[in-house]
Amino acid sequence: MTTHADPSPTAAKTENWPGVIALGLGIFALITAAFLPAGLLPRIAGGLDVSAGVAGQTVSVTAFAAAASAFLIAVVLPRADRRRVMIGLTLLAIASNLIVAIAPNLAVLLLARILLGIALGGFWAMATAVASHLVNPERLGRALTVINTGVALATVAAVPIGAYLGDAWGWRAVFVVGAGAAAIALIVQATTLPHVEPVSASSIKALGAVLRSGVVLAGLLGILLVFSGHFSGFTYIRPATETLSNLDAGAFALLLLVFGIANFLGTLLAGLLADRAPRIGLLLFPVVIGAGMLLTYAASGSTALPFVAAAAWGLGFGGVPTTVLSWSARTEPTRVEQVSGVIVTVCNVAIAVGAGIGGTLADSTSPTTHCWSAPSQPWPVASS
Repeated sequence: MTTHADPSPTAAKTENWPGVIALGLGIFALITAAFLPAGLLPRIAGGLDVSAGVAGQTVSVTAFAAAASAFLIAVVLPRADRRRVMIGLTLLAIASNLIVAIAPNLAVLLLARILLGIALGGFWAMATAVASHLVNPERLGRALTVINTGVALATVAAVPIGAYLGDAWGWRAVFVVGAGAAAIALIVQATTLPHVEPVSASSIKALGAVLRSGVVLAGLLGILLVFSGHFSGFTYIRPATETLSNLDAGAFALLLLVFGIANFLGTLLAGLLADRAPRIGLLLFPVVIGAGMLLTYAASGSTALPFVAAAAWGLGFGGVPTTVLSWSARTEPTRVEQVSGVIVTVCNVAIAVGAGIGGTLADSTSPTTHCWSAPSQPWPVASS
């Protein structure tokens, strides 16, 4: 299939950057809500009288629901005004957080987290298409950078802030705060987002056309490899660094901070490359991820090298979301919703596959490694 230069044939002539910021706020609120259980699992488990492993299924069901929602949202709602869809999904996220806050048992909590997954997967799948209506084609990469900044900030801040507030106020209050963050995003969306009609009303045929495209399938294979490779290592970055470099808890926290800052910088760099040199970004960021992973392996006995490795790794992965979504919009300009949804689904599959492979390798090299593994951090949705 021929690659097109323009992300949308109906790109807006008057740009709406407040609307782009509203999408970023929505993504931030949704990703934050998805991450919260990672820092609250012991408290959730104690409050509902279940094991931590069972409570961890609050993350898994969110991921599965998000993958299904991303894949099907354009098919289920082929003609709906995208403004109403985004606002409705944000309302669903608010409801999910509030239900979690009052959930009397695990079953109700899991149901609420399924609602969050539907909201998260659908919102992310639609965000690129909506953004293509808000800015001119040559600035779509920068618009996606603004949106993906919400992911980067949530990745860095959600777990530690959730854990801190959980200690101070209790885990249920943290989800009320999550609902408040989504409510702020909702207000901004209602104020700034214009009415957006879908480009293609025949969503089933459009989805089929996307899945038959050789260019798209090749890209999806690349995305699967990059994300599974990343999460096969990053899910177990704590035991790896502790084994290779003997970092204590404080040093490891600093290493994650370095990773988060570099991730944010990679997001900013990706926006510039996506608009000016998209092919460079598609090749550069995966290579930098691989270099960071190899440096981590080579850091045995070093004090400084693990931080250099984390910086490279974070910079590389930070650039991937914007680069991938910008590429998909330019490759399928009339089927942006469908291709974005497929990408979100593939990312979730890759997260699960990568974490599983990494766990198998970790267990095969050390019988105790899995006991130290940190929860995987998802993009664009929570992982299992």
